[in-house]
Amino acid sequence: MDKPHATDLAPTLVIIRGNSGSGKTTAAREVRRRYGRGAALLEQDYLRRTLLREHDSAHINPVAPAFITATARTALDLGYHVILEGILHTERYAAVLHQLIDDHPGPVAVFYLDVSIDETIRRHLNRDEPIPVTPDEMRRWYTHRDLLKVPGETTIPEPQTLEQTVTTILQASGLISAIPQTPCPRRCRHCARKADTPPAAATTS
Repeated sequence: MDKPHATDLAPTLVIIRGNSGSGKTTAAREVRRRYGRGAALLEQDYLRRTLLREHDSAHINPVAPAFITATARTALDLGYHVILEGILHTERYAAVLHQLIDDHPGPVAVFYLDVSIDETIRRHLNRDEPIPVTPDEMRRWYTHRDLLKVPGETTIPEPQTLEQTVTTILQASGLISAIPQTPCPRRCRHCARKADTPPAAATTS
């Protein structure tokens, strides 16, 4: 959704949500990989579990919701397009996410991966990077269609492939044509050299 006062210089905010095992992290990482430098990827699990080591519980008055959205806001203010992904349960995150969206002057795109509990478990058991979560735990955490309920929210149905999901996110968010706004790669000599290098000879760093 484009804000009435959005400018061409305002970066894009992309929020990708869904239950554990829905494929949101894989999709978000691929979206950022295809975009390249100039987009910040913020993963809820890393910010909450690794940086804060905080349990995801409403009973402790958690710090993570404010911390995650403040991190996203800082990256946006510095010119990064932001891809924020996570379960981001509305019980704990709806208020701060709505505030983040309302405060952002640029384009915002919100996606929800609507995947059944049986399919999330199947995907979880076949993921490349296993995490110590049991199917029973996933069933307890599962929330049916936990939509953020903002204008323009896009629901991605279960039958969509990863390729289709990534394409949908890139196109619907506008990232597919959004120019980088950060010093790297806009004014980076290394990036400029890579841009002048034929694809077959270029290396990833």
